[in-house]
Amino acid sequence: MLGGYPIEGRGAVEIAASVERAVGTGKLEPGQLLPPMRELAVELGVNPNTVAAAYRILRERAVIETAGRRGSRVRPAPATTGRDHIRVDVPAGVRDVSSGNPDPALLPPLAPAFAAAAAQGDTEPVLYGDVAVEPDLARVARSAFDADGVPDGPLAVVSGSLDGVERVLAAHLKPGDSVAVEDPGWGRTLDLIPALGLRTVPVGVDDEGPLPGGVREALEAGARALIVTDRAQNPTGAAVSATRARALRSVLREFPQTLLIEDDHGHGIVDVPLHPIAGATRHWAFVRSVAKAYGPDLRLAVLTGDDVTLDRVRGRQRLGPGWVSLILQRAVVRLWADGSLDARAVAAEYGRRRDALIGGLAERGVASRGRSGLNVWVPVPDETGAVARLLHAGWAVAPGARYRMSAPPGMRITVSTLTPDETESLAEAVAAALGPAPARSYV
Repeated sequence: MLGGYPIEGRGAVEIAASVERAVGTGKLEPGQLLPPMRELAVELGVNPNTVAAAYRILRERAVIETAGRRGSRVRPAPATTGRDHIRVDVPAGVRDVSSGNPDPALLPPLAPAFAAAAAQGDTEPVLYGDVAVEPDLARVARSAFDADGVPDGPLAVVSGSLDGVERVLAAHLKPGDSVAVEDPGWGRTLDLIPALGLRTVPVGVDDEGPLPGGVREALEAGARALIVTDRAQNPTGAAVSATRARALRSVLREFPQTLLIEDDHGHGIVDVPLHPIAGATRHWAFVRSVAKAYGPDLRLAVLTGDDVTLDRVRGRQRLGPGWVSLILQRAVVRLWADGSLDARAVAAEYGRRRDALIGGLAERGVASRGRSGLNVWVPVPDETGAVARLLHAGWAVAPGARYRMSAPPGMRITVSTLTPDETESLAEAVAAALGPAPARSYV
């Protein structure tokens, strides 16, 4: 049976454990078909309901997947670092425009804020049982949410946007559930979802955000959650417009059971207004990080949402890390208050750098996208060839395969540190890498 591996057990738990052991040791491989339930019941001498219960346990644990009459198969191995290996190794002398990092020169100084927060910690030590959210942080964050039209809700502090997304997904979904995601979208999110035992359902994106028709199709097909990047979408730079937000809310109202997660990781570096979607569904969450504006090492994001979602997130957080350091929270409050970051000036500077590259490419007949954020997305007919030719020309860009599922090929260029002279050289190199203009038609 199954290439010589015998499934054993008399009870559902024993049968499920036997299959899971075989998967863990590699004796049952990803994609391998399991016996029909009645057939296995006969071989084991048990009731078919026992096997059905065992298969249900395995599905809930994301060990197998069932596709109706096509039977049950061992699920593909969860991706934990799957897309990280799709990168370009940057040799010495090659200009790296693939990282997605902010410009260090546009980050505010951290030392004064952390010195003040540490001094406060010396006089008011944080002990077990203290509040998990610094009151001043909650006040400032809530005020900013109110100004941006984010619905009222309780607050939590998490270790960055992706940590918040993971905690919200885990609070509501079970292995095997489907999540609608932007395509192209953030590679870490595309890896996180299968690592949680969930399925990804791609939704197309234009400059105004996820396409409402694609969202509707995903929800009609059974997706239980939708993740939307409100601004500075990675990798395309899309930003949800007011018109698109209304259209998405209209679709979501038809599926009020959907878990909506909004990611505003670009707060502080964007030059377009926020148009939140939250409020159209029963369960929702909105996460806003400080990494892009104040530095990637500040692993902090503020999370709000409906009462049930936040109660689950905070309850599970208490059982794990407990809280995000209040010294870090107090430092962030001081960074917000001291005026060392001119968010409008920073957003405008990133906007100039994006527009300069997009304009330079357009002059050479190359279409590209980048409405907000740090990156420009360039559709290409031959992704591998274009990336390789640019590397040979002295430019390392990010292959689009890191960010897409069914979307057409492309490549991501980070503009955050580009100088005007470099922008012209890069635009020329991209045009040369893609070949003569008549050959470049991206439909």
